[in-house]
Amino acid sequence: MVLLSASRVSKFKYLGHVLLPDLKDNGDIERERRALSVRANMLARRFVRCSHDVKVTLFRAHCTNFYTCGLWASFTRQTYNSLRVQYNNAFRVLLGLPRFCSASRMFAEARVDCFFATMRKCCASLVRRVRGSSSNVLRMIAERMDISAGP
Repeated sequence: MVLLSASRVSKFKYLGHVLLPDLKDNGDIERERRALSVRANMLARRFVRCSHDVKVTLFRAHCTNFYTCGLWASFTRQTYNSLRVQYNNAFRVLLGLPRFCSASRMFAEARVDCFFATMRKCCASLVRRVRGSSSNVLRMIAERMDISAGP
């Protein structure tokens, strides 16, 4: 009988979600921050001559969906803030706005959800899908969520 030992890794990616030994989501948030930067810079270079409305539509389509963000539960404020800053800067770069313009104003004028609204919608969407699922396992999780959420 041959026994093989499993090697330990400091980071593992499962279904696109980065898992760390401390079970924090900082690695996955950092992955998403880098991906957002790449997408925003690519859009800014390729669509520099497009109209404001086209750029806003491109931002909504490519920069507001954060993969597995509804699962983020344990992270540092610094990591989360770095993603928020990258989100704001992505919008500025795409629209050619000055670096220090007001984030809330630029999103309001363009009628685009700010970072926090985007994250709330992602989490609410996950909860809605879990509650509406026909899976017994997901139904059990939804019932536990309802109990812990309180009135």
